[in-house]
This record gives sequence, C-alpha cells and structure tokens, in this order.
Amino acid sequence: MHTITTIIALLIVLGVVVFIHELGHFLAARWARVRVDAFSIGFGPAIVKWSDRRGTVWKVGCLPLGGYVSIYGQEDMFNRKKYQELPKAKKVGHYLSAPAWKQFIIIGAGVFMNFILAWVIYSSIFMFKSQTVQLPVVGQVIQESVAFKSGVKPGDTIVQIDGEKIANWGELIIAKDLASGHDANVIIARDDNLVTVKLAPAERWGLVADGSKTEFRKKGFFGALYSGARETYHQSKTLLVVLKQIVTGERSSKQLGSFITIAQVSGQALATGFFSLLSIIALLSVNLGVINLLPLPVLDGGYLLILLIEGVTRKKLGGKGMEIAILCGWIFLGFVFLLTMWNDIARVFKLW
Repeated sequence: MHTITTIIALLIVLGVVVFIHELGHFLAARWARVRVDAFSIGFGPAIVKWSDRRGTVWKVGCLPLGGYVSIYGQEDMFNRKKYQELPKAKKVGHYLSAPAWKQFIIIGAGVFMNFILAWVIYSSIFMFKSQTVQLPVVGQVIQESVAFKSGVKPGDTIVQIDGEKIANWGELIIAKDLASGHDANVIIARDDNLVTVKLAPAERWGLVADGSKTEFRKKGFFGALYSGARETYHQSKTLLVVLKQIVTGERSSKQLGSFITIAQVSGQALATGFFSLLSIIALLSVNLGVINLLPLPVLDGGYLLILLIEGVTRKKLGGKGMEIAILCGWIFLGFVFLLTMWNDIARVFKLW
C-alpha cells in the first residue's frame, strides 16, 4: 500500500506541476496566434490521445516524468533561412512569425505559471489552514556554540536577520541557510531593547526554540496573499543559494535528488494530509520555475537570454556555435540526471 501511495503521489505532484508549466507555454502561444501541434504530459507512446478543433494533439505518455508543448516552427529559431524560404501560407502560425517580444512571453510563460501556482497554493494554505506558529523566541543556547559566543541568551526574540524580518522559527531557519558563507547581522529583542549581534557561518548556530512560545494563526484574504508571495520568494531565494553553494563546494552535491526523492517526499505528504501534499506541489513548482530560469541553452532561461542578447545586439544567433552550445546543455542535463539518480540509489541502498 505504501508503494501504491508513493506512486499515486508522484503522479499527482509531477502531473500538476508539469501541466501548469506547459499550460503557460500553450496559452501564451495561442494568445500570440502561434500554432501548437502537441501538448503532452509524459513521454513515450501515448496512453490517451485526442485532437482539438484547432489541430492540437493532446496526449498522456506512458512515462509520466515530464511533459512538453510542441510549438510549430520553434525548432527553426536558429535556422531563420529555413523560415524565410517557406511559402507564405506555411508561415501562418509559425513561431518566428511572432515578434520577438511575443516569443519572449511564450517562452517565459511556463515559469511564470509555476510561480503563480506556488503563490496560489501557499496563499490558500495560509487562508484556509489554521496553523500553530513557533515564534522566534530562544529557549536554549547550546554551550560553546556560535550563538553562545556571540552573546545570545535564552528569552531573546530574533527580530531580523540580514535585513529580513523574522516572524516565526521557520523563517529563522531559512534566513540562517541564506546567511551561509558570511557573518549574519542579527537583531534581537531583549528586555524591551534591541541588540545587534553577529553570528559566524556554521552548520548550526546552537539555538533551540522555546516550545511554549507559539501562536494560533489563520490569515485573512490579503494577509494570505502577501504571505503566499513572501513564501514563494523565500523558497526561490533559498534554492538559488543552495545551488550556488553546491557549485562553489560549500554544500555537498549529495543533497541533490531525482524523481525517487520527489516520489518519497510526495508519498509521505499524501499520507500526512491534503495540505501537506499541496505544500509539496508548491515547493516543486517553485523549484521547476527557478531551475528553468537558469541560463542553459536547453532551458527556458537560456532561450530568454538568447532573445535578450538578440534584442540588444540586433543580431540573430545561430549557426554551428549555437548547435554546439545546445548539445553541451543537453549533455550537462544528462550528467545532472545521472548524478541525482546515483545519489538516490546510494541513499536507498546505504552505499555511503
């Protein structure tokens, strides 16, 4: 039953996140009057398949680990000569028939929809789920820890870290992770006074929350929208910092996981409850959005960067050099896929 739950959870989480991402591309293309040939959730032979009245083929592939939208002529963006040689009738609905700013919207719409999905989910959770919030009040300071040496005391309330206001212990943990690699400026409320201390980078600061200092919170409509946007921003910023730390060697690449990790976490969330599953969907949607914005030629961010460069230089990129860049992008993604798979296999079979 546990395995079935895990598989169902993975299909739900990936299905929703991928569908919303591809729907963004699809709707933007339709808006720009560019033809969409296919909309697929999953890869490989289709399990279900049908066509709409505009000729778009909708299908569900047998390998539900992603998806794609096939936009007519998008593969010609680096071969404009081929587009120019097309008869006028075949240029109708072609990707290159749309002006550059509309192409930019088509490519960026998938990422935009991922962030919108995360914002809507986080806002809904804040609005409809009553939460017990752990306040950022220090209950204990571990002896000889970074916090102990900096003068933090039990009873202190963490007000701000590196300019970011701290409203709960979860935000404190996120801010601590973001401060990795440099001294953090921490403002503390103590006996009606504000005290500023510096906490050096460390795996743990040595702070333990005061478990008795909690609040029961349920936000109103506008408060939930603001909190949802703030949570989306924090999760995006955290992922970027983690990726930077992995690249610079400050954090181990062993923390990266594949769809196996997603499946396990999703299964646990589904077993826990509806709101937990929603949180995982929102987090994965943020991750997909951020990763797709990375400036790799095969990702949305790479294509957006190319359009920006073309707009600034007034020159169209293409040729052998661009083909090599795209090939290198695919090779890099393949390497990351193998690395994450190895990490999960090593973790499951305890090879480390």
